[in-house]
Amino acid sequence: MRERIRAVLAGAVDYESGLDALTVLPSAEVDPELVATVHETCARLWGGGWQPAELHRVVARRGRPEHAALVTDAVAAHLRRFPRNTVDERWLAQADTLGAQVWWAGDATYLDEVAARWRLDRVAVLDLVLSLLTVLATLPPIEVLVPPPGTAAPADRSGPVGPAGLDRRLPDRVRALLAKAESTTFPAEAEAYTAKAQELVTRHSLDVALLVARTADPVEVVPLARRIGVDHPYEKEKAALLDAVARANRCHTVWSPELAFSTVFGFDADIDAVDLLYTSLLVQAHRAMARTEPPGGKAGRARLKAFRQSFLVAFSVRIDERLAGAARAATAEVTGRGNGTGVVDPADLLPVLASRDEQVRETMRRIFPRTVRTRGSRVDSREGWESGQRAADRAALPVRDPAPGGPPARDR
Repeated sequence: MRERIRAVLAGAVDYESGLDALTVLPSAEVDPELVATVHETCARLWGGGWQPAELHRVVARRGRPEHAALVTDAVAAHLRRFPRNTVDERWLAQADTLGAQVWWAGDATYLDEVAARWRLDRVAVLDLVLSLLTVLATLPPIEVLVPPPGTAAPADRSGPVGPAGLDRRLPDRVRALLAKAESTTFPAEAEAYTAKAQELVTRHSLDVALLVARTADPVEVVPLARRIGVDHPYEKEKAALLDAVARANRCHTVWSPELAFSTVFGFDADIDAVDLLYTSLLVQAHRAMARTEPPGGKAGRARLKAFRQSFLVAFSVRIDERLAGAARAATAEVTGRGNGTGVVDPADLLPVLASRDEQVRETMRRIFPRTVRTRGSRVDSREGWESGQRAADRAALPVRDPAPGGPPARDR
C-alpha cells in the first residue's frame, strides 16, 4: 500500500488513477497507511527546519484550507510523542496558536472521523489527504531555526534573558498599545498610544545596550533568526516594508519569495519589535489603502491593481525615510553628539552596537552564504503613490534606536 502511495506522489502513476485505486481497496488497508504517510512526511519536514506555523501557512497558500487543517492535526499527533517539557517553547507556542489538539479517537479511525466532522464522502477525504501529500512532497528542507521535537533543545528560548531590572512584560505592553492604536478612528488617540509604545521599546533597547556596555556579562549574546510570513498579493512591496522596519531595529532580512517568508536576523528583543511593528504597519497600510483606492470592478481592475502596488511601494519608501530619520535622531539623543548631554558616552555605546551588528551579519552570512539583490517595484499609478506617501506620513511608528552606520541593502 505504501508503494502505491509513493508511486502517485512520484508521478509514476497518474493521480486520478491512483486515487481510483485507493477508493476501491478496503479502508482497513488504505487509511492507516495514508495517515502514517502524512505523519511521517510532516515529521521529515519538521526535522528539515519547518515549524508548525510555517508549514501551515505554506500548505494553505499552495493547497486548500482543509489541507492546512490536516497539518494542524499532524502537529498534534507529532507532539503526543514527546513530553511537553522536552519540546522547545517556540514550537509549543506555534502549536497552541494553531489550536493543535488530538480530537480524534485513534489513527485507525481518523479518516472516518474527518469525513463525519466535515460532512465529506470517502472519495473526497481520500482526495484531500492524497492531494495534501502532493503539496508536502514539493517542499524542500530549510534552515533549522528552532529545534524540532525529539532533538536536543536549548536550555532556554534564546540564551540569557537578561538580569533583573529589564522589563520582561514589554512585548505584551507594546502589543496592547499597538492594538489600541490600530483600532481607534481618532488620529490623536493613535498617536498617543504609539508614542507610549515608542517610549517603552526605546527605553528597553537602551537598557540592554547600556548593560552590555557597562558589564562584562553580555545580554542576549547569541543572535537569532526568525521567519516572518510575507503573504500575497504584493509580496515584494510587503517584503520591502519588513526590511525597512528590520533595519530600523538593528536587524537584517533575507526574503525567500518562493516560500512566502522573510528570515529576520537579530537579537531576540529586536526581532520581537520588528514583528510587532511590521504587523501594525501592515494593518495601518491596508486600512488607509481601502479608504483611498479607486472603485474596482471589471473595467477598473487593472487600475486598482496598479494603485495598490504603487500605494504599497510609496508607503514602504516613506516609512523607510521616516525610520531612518528617527534612527539618526535617536542615536544623536542617546549619545548627546555635539552637546555632551547624552545619557551614555558614545565611546562606550557605539562600539557595542557595532559589535552586535557584526554578530548579526555573521549569523546571516552563515545561514545564507549567497544572496542576491531584488529589483525595485514599478510605480504605475501616481494617485496610488501619492496616497501611499500620505498614509505613511500619518502612520505612527514606535521606533527603536538603531546602530550607526546606515542601513544595509535588502537581500534575497
